[in-house]
Amino acid sequence: MNLEEYFKRIGFHGSFDKLDLATLKLIHKHHVMSVPFENLSIHCGEKITMDLEVIYNKIVRSSRGGWCLENNFLFGWVLREMGYDTTRLASRVFSSCLNDFYTTETHLINKVVIDGKAYITDVSFGVSSQIWEPLELVSGKDQPQAAGVFRLIDKGDFWVLEKTGRKPEVLNPDFAKSSLVNRKETKQIYGFSLMPCEVDHFFEQNQYLQTDPTSLFTNKSICSLQTPTGFRVLVGWTYSEVTYKAEAGVDVLDMRDITDDEIEQILREKFNLKLPKKLQPVNNKASYTI
Repeated sequence: MNLEEYFKRIGFHGSFDKLDLATLKLIHKHHVMSVPFENLSIHCGEKITMDLEVIYNKIVRSSRGGWCLENNFLFGWVLREMGYDTTRLASRVFSSCLNDFYTTETHLINKVVIDGKAYITDVSFGVSSQIWEPLELVSGKDQPQAAGVFRLIDKGDFWVLEKTGRKPEVLNPDFAKSSLVNRKETKQIYGFSLMPCEVDHFFEQNQYLQTDPTSLFTNKSICSLQTPTGFRVLVGWTYSEVTYKAEAGVDVLDMRDITDDEIEQILREKFNLKLPKKLQPVNNKASYTI
């Protein structure tokens, strides 16, 4: 495991001698543009482990993606290796069905302190909720990014991440009423405390998320990658390319269903992924929007 190999994987060729915000922003953006958010291991017969070396080999050496417990665990290691003041945090994802946050902390993020200021880094939430750059840990501050305006809100012992986005413009009329399309202008994404946690805090959730029949990730196969103009995502057999058009106040969604015969080609050409085993796509009913 070494930084040079990781930087090559994400296509970062700059200097990383300065432990400043500009360098952190660059590495963060390169990661989300190069490494997919994906749970495909579950749907092609692989086990997802919280072993850092296994994750490193999967993402860096095998050019795969991963979900937050893999990507953000690896990213935290990268930041510590570089010398950044980094703290691992646990967060609870917001459920639109419950209209509340889940009670379990299933999402891993990292806090970084630079020159006395704290920032939240998260390279693995995917789709339109993905931040491209770290967010300053300041309550109520509008922080515009490509996907919309993000805000961190201090609720006392609990911080909430929310985003105000744009209206969806769905090109394919067959998907005009798709449950995958987010129609909420402002939505809560997740909440977290600033209490540091060890990686074993996530062991039980890592097992639950990939085995429980009620888990989102057992019910849907998901692969998402950010692009310079938006993002791409494959959910089950539904492939979407989303273009952010801030000047028009819309996100343009080009959605279509693909066949089993197209899956391998789409993964290779659109996500630069080659799976070791055949993917069995899944898109059962579960609350999830892109």
